[in-house]
Amino acid sequence: MATGASDIEAVTRQLLNGEFDINLLDQVVGAAYDPISPHRAQANRALMQLQESPDLWQRADGIIEQSQNPNSRFFGLQVLDDAIKTRWKILPADQREGIKNYVVGKIIKMSSDEATMSKEKVFIGKLNLTLVEILKHEWPHNWPSFIGDLVGSSKTSEILCENNMQILKLLSE
Repeated sequence: MATGASDIEAVTRQLLNGEFDINLLDQVVGAAYDPISPHRAQANRALMQLQESPDLWQRADGIIEQSQNPNSRFFGLQVLDDAIKTRWKILPADQREGIKNYVVGKIIKMSSDEATMSKEKVFIGKLNLTLVEILKHEWPHNWPSFIGDLVGSSKTSEILCENNMQILKLLSE
């Protein structure tokens, strides 16, 4: 457990340069979001330093899938969102397609189940915003089937259809 400022600095270096450990990230995020942690400011600086890492977005799916801390999952999604906003046009086509498929798959998986949809409403909302960021770059020219895909997936469940309506609403704003 990262207990002091020097521990947080060491963890940050390890996350940036060594074996990426989700548990260590969870510890740093935990300290950053703990209002009584004496290391909160140091942990926030560490998160900003991590977020500036040009390759961290490639670990976003692992952070989202493996983290036990909801704030770490949001951090991973924010890193991915930032990469979409700033690097999308320079990413190779296969990486863009991989990101698109991951985000779409995660939205479908999480919003197909009413219990998950209810429990994870805020996170799914952020995923929807991430999809809209992708659509700003891809639709209609590189993803002409998006509306058809959305309509087709809406037929599978009412709760997914409701979320798809949210995506359309975000897209229209």
